[in-house]
Amino acid sequence: MTELIIATKNQGKLREIRELLKDFSLKITSLADYPNAPEIEEDGNTFIANALKKAATIALYTRKLTLGEDSGLEVKALGNAPGVQSARFAGAGATDRRNNLKLMRSLKGVPLKRRQARYRCCAALVDGKGIIDVANGSCSGLIATKARGKNGFGYDPYFLIPRFEKTFGELDPQIKAKMSHRGRAMKKVKKILERYLES
Repeated sequence: MTELIIATKNQGKLREIRELLKDFSLKITSLADYPNAPEIEEDGNTFIANALKKAATIALYTRKLTLGEDSGLEVKALGNAPGVQSARFAGAGATDRRNNLKLMRSLKGVPLKRRQARYRCCAALVDGKGIIDVANGSCSGLIATKARGKNGFGYDPYFLIPRFEKTFGELDPQIKAKMSHRGRAMKKVKKILERYLES
């Protein structure tokens, strides 16, 4: 069985990717299974640069098929911040809670209709021989004025989908998976994987 390493330590992200790729007979592992793997500094200016860096670093180290993924939140009223700094918005080692507190402070007084945002995801597949392909996905919404729901992770309790009048924190995970930035990127990754595994 082919092993696919997800180059992440984020358990929420790993859980979502595993669920989205469950149709494949792959042995899905993560950085938790490779404790001696090199540390990856996410210093790219774009999601794609970070995704490629994660995938290439781990693929070179293990010589195995690796998926690097970088994603984040862009808020229009904040000049598309936090962007690539989404996980570190409130500083190095920030928690979801601290990032969300900073987000709420940054948007204080901004009315809901001016809180447009989008989640973006870039995924890169690399093996021991080189880059296979890259996929992108995005999902638009608004930033709610208070946290709603317990599902998901990161900014999900604040990411409001007007069509459903629910945040990602409230939405059924199956519905979220179909429309989320990660769901859309992984749909493309599936096609790339199909071609790769056939060859």
